[in-house]
Amino acid sequence: MKPFGNLASIVGLAVFATTGLANAAVPLKIAVTPGPMADIIQHAADLAAKQGLPVKVVVFSDWMTPNVAVADGDVDANFYEHKPYLAVADATQHFNLVAVAPGVIMPMGLFSHKLKNLADIPYGAQVAVANDPINRGRGLELYQKAGLITLKPGVGDFATVADITSNPKHLHFIELEAPQLVRALDDVEVAQVSFTFLLASGGDPNSALITDGSRNLHYAIQIVARPAEAKDPRLLKFITIFQSPDEKAFILSRYHGFFTPAW
Repeated sequence: MKPFGNLASIVGLAVFATTGLANAAVPLKIAVTPGPMADIIQHAADLAAKQGLPVKVVVFSDWMTPNVAVADGDVDANFYEHKPYLAVADATQHFNLVAVAPGVIMPMGLFSHKLKNLADIPYGAQVAVANDPINRGRGLELYQKAGLITLKPGVGDFATVADITSNPKHLHFIELEAPQLVRALDDVEVAQVSFTFLLASGGDPNSALITDGSRNLHYAIQIVARPAEAKDPRLLKFITIFQSPDEKAFILSRYHGFFTPAW
């Protein structure tokens, strides 16, 4: 009976080894939005491939589907949102997702195809902000920073148009989905635009009338996953590769300091 026992052990080890290799070959899937987020993750994916870790980058064009895809298990993680945005998404959509590691700090700015200076905004002009709770608040804070409006004290991330207490030029605020704001620049005087969609559309960050800067960790874009997958060895290995000198050099070189690594 002993030889059969040894044979069973050998077969068992072979099956385990085969299964382990199969699992190792399963690509880590990461959802992103077009443009810089996709490019940044793809570069890290290329670095990971050289270390034997296959990574598939899945691009979505909106700001809702990447969270849905993670929550549904269609992808393992996403990379497109900061913690304030994730907190609202978790609370309103019941995703129960967690931020696993910071990536880059992505500025947001006010842009215009019609004006060269914020002081030139005409009385009663139409201006645009995002319609999701967090990015709308961030956009309104930009208009306040520009001296165009005043908001109720303390509203912060959750500011709405109803929180405007002073609007000397009687600006008319139009709320649009964040990815659509860059397309609205031909129709409104000024629009809040995320750098990720600006660059994806071929826009120039240097043309911003004002930005909220690239060093605010509050708005660091995070790698996000389900709690059960937050310690997936593949994801942890990818994060180590992502937060490497090679990736940092790529980000700083490609985006000329507009994006700041957050690690």
